[in-house]
Amino acid sequence: MTKFTVNNQPVEFRMDPETPLLWALRDASNLTGTKYGCGSGDCGACTVDIDGRAVRSCQITIAAAEGTIVTTIEGLSRDRSHPVQQAWAAEGVPQCGYCQSGMIMAAAALLKVNPNPTNGDIDAAMTNICRCGTYPRIRRAIHRAAAMAAGREIIVAAPPPGIAPDDAARAVPALTPPAR
Repeated sequence: MTKFTVNNQPVEFRMDPETPLLWALRDASNLTGTKYGCGSGDCGACTVDIDGRAVRSCQITIAAAEGTIVTTIEGLSRDRSHPVQQAWAAEGVPQCGYCQSGMIMAAAALLKVNPNPTNGDIDAAMTNICRCGTYPRIRRAIHRAAAMAAGREIIVAAPPPGIAPDDAARAVPALTPPAR
């Protein structure tokens, strides 16, 4: 059994210890915001925060994650109020959206260690691949998130969506036909 913390909740996986963290998160914990992209650690779609570092979850086993604190996109903020998420929406970063959770997690980890990154710092830290090529918007969003975190900017243009996160995963009850 492998034990660690995911999104501030203690978890225990009764899976093969060599299972990649990505699959434990997606399949066993139903945290599907972490995406499978390449499986080789090159694209970054599976990036999560492990003890404050951006890590490609397809490249670490659950055994190697033993005792760590893992944060996924679902745990970054329940209402999407994290500065990176707010800046991402305000800058209109997403196109297809597939890489976005990994990009956001990498950006959040960058801002933890470097609260005021330069363009060079961002380029060096953001090694994730965006097939839509939104890199200029990603860079602007990271700068805006840094300004928000420092209290230099407030973004009011990116409110949380109308569906509460707790309601998003609930099953929709079957419709019953009206009585005749």
